[in-house]
Amino acid sequence: MNRKRVVIAGLGDAGVLAAIRLSGYADVVGISAKPALVSGQELGVRLSRPDDWARDYWIPFDRFRRLDRVRTVQAELTGVDLAARTVVGKRADGGALAEEYDALVISTGVSNGFWRRPTLQSAAEVGAELRAAHDRLAAAGSIIVVGGGAAAVSSALNMATTWPGKRIDLYFPGTSALEGHHPRIWSRLHGRLSALGVGIHPGHRAVLPDGFADDEITGEPVRWSTGQSPARADAVLWAIGRVRPNTEWLPRELLDERGFVRVTPELRVPGHRGVFAVGDVAATDPLRSSARNRGDALVARNVRAELSGGRLGAYRAPQRRWGSLVGVQPDGLEVFLPSGHAFRFPSWSVERVVMPWIVRWGMYRGVRENNPLG
Repeated sequence: MNRKRVVIAGLGDAGVLAAIRLSGYADVVGISAKPALVSGQELGVRLSRPDDWARDYWIPFDRFRRLDRVRTVQAELTGVDLAARTVVGKRADGGALAEEYDALVISTGVSNGFWRRPTLQSAAEVGAELRAAHDRLAAAGSIIVVGGGAAAVSSALNMATTWPGKRIDLYFPGTSALEGHHPRIWSRLHGRLSALGVGIHPGHRAVLPDGFADDEITGEPVRWSTGQSPARADAVLWAIGRVRPNTEWLPRELLDERGFVRVTPELRVPGHRGVFAVGDVAATDPLRSSARNRGDALVARNVRAELSGGRLGAYRAPQRRWGSLVGVQPDGLEVFLPSGHAFRFPSWSVERVVMPWIVRWGMYRGVRENNPLG
């Protein structure tokens, strides 16, 4: 009996986990613009402590034990022939890519600032980009963070922890930050930011300059449409949530009005048997929460069910965002629940239990030791 072929289009956080779960069931081909998992998580740790971030969030594919059974291809996707059930693209070496599939999982994610882009990159280019952003901020005496989401809050807190001598200010348009989270979470983090000396400035909506791109750290004054005087700092980090889905390679018929992939509650693309989407690219709910709530487990289960004639399960989205907002800190890892309450893993348990056993073995089913930054 011929094994089915499953193509995973995009090997970010959700795509890698889906590939791992499907690797024992089918012939899995994973297509990625990067030569490794380069996570979009934990921006604050990435900017302030790049070695720590690389250890946990930049992981070459050959370090994942369960990806030994997955054929990974570095390529830029350019299209899909839904009738012929084939995805096409351009390989990193310039050659043409054409991969047939019995099932397709779309997990190409989103672009959001310089830390989440779908461009083809070598390991050396990933490392250089990582170091350049860190060095730019390390050299600055003052930093402005623009944005009120998790990336902005995490960046302000982590930079203030790593560089207590810098002047760091957080500006956001609402009366409070973290509007997608329970109010208790912002109240708690507001207190921590204040204790670290971060200036907190609600009610500031930035004017985006002509030709503005959020994929670089800038140094010009920030002007506000809400009437305040311009703000100045040596470096300005834009974390304003200008999320763009990486779906230029897909037919318009698969997308909603914002360019995200339309899906049923089963994470299946309507009208196309065997085609699924998961992660930030999938229009599951306003928060696109299948990226963070075991959507990878459901999509893998539903792919197996679809190919074997079984019953598909439905995704149930949480009403609020939750999880670790600021990453591992010197005193451990704090995880926030949808209720706004938090529990803390002490630092010893993060090093000895959470990362090696819960994450590397529990989630990823085994990760070989190494660090891309050496």
